[in-house]
Amino acid sequence: MIDLHCHTLHSDGTDTPERLALLGDAVHLTALCLTDHDTLGGIPEFLAMQPRVTTRLLVGTELSCHFLGRSLHVLGLLVNPADARFQARLEELRGRRDDRNHRMITRLAELGCPITYEEVQSQAATPLLSRVHFAQALATRGFVRRAPEAFERLIGDDCPGFVPREELSPSEAARWIREAGGVPVVAHPGRFAGAGFRWDEAMAELQRQGLEGLEGYYGEYRAAEQKYFVGLAARLGMVVTGGSDYHGSHKPGLRLGTGRGGLKVPDDLLDRLEIQQMRGGYH
Repeated sequence: MIDLHCHTLHSDGTDTPERLALLGDAVHLTALCLTDHDTLGGIPEFLAMQPRVTTRLLVGTELSCHFLGRSLHVLGLLVNPADARFQARLEELRGRRDDRNHRMITRLAELGCPITYEEVQSQAATPLLSRVHFAQALATRGFVRRAPEAFERLIGDDCPGFVPREELSPSEAARWIREAGGVPVVAHPGRFAGAGFRWDEAMAELQRQGLEGLEGYYGEYRAAEQKYFVGLAARLGMVVTGGSDYHGSHKPGLRLGTGRGGLKVPDDLLDRLEIQQMRGGYH
């Protein structure tokens, strides 16, 4: 069993990279890929744990793209952490995120929920701030009762306090990932839009834009969703990946490797992913 999608406190998770590696070993994962948002900051600590665990530790990241008027997440799996150009590109993305965060501070103040940048930063263990940290700061100040309520009322995608940031196109994200030696994969496609969305057409367009795989196994999929997306990948000839999207205590009840309890990502998907990587000549 493998897990190719998880997060640490270097983005919006709660565990250190070292603890994540130990957790992967404790649940007997064959391989584990760290995919923090817009950063490889936790990768050195993560890979340094390899001598202490039998789980194979792999490098990845998760990028946000703009597609059909919404935010689409793309995993960059098996990227080269020593690629200086990719690191510079990630730094640019973090700059865009920081600009968005400052504008969101202003928007929330206009809505009668004044919090400071420092208050948001105090909720994070690293400089990279996400909406999770905004939600915690809003709860700490008493503007919402609990952090999840902040997403429901204030900072969710369609809420008045949300401020979008400049995002990549899928083709741009795919190119960046390929040029860094990785494989670009659509993350949790079932969570991009509601019921009735025509994923067959959308995924074919994403494939034309350079996406090479999709997350057919996911920590929060229902059985029917998993069957559909695995089948869609087969019809399109795309590689299938899978992961829990583990975030530690920020996603209660969602466990590394097994998601909500029914996730089991087959080992051979990693073999196929690596074949795809070599086929593209990125390695």
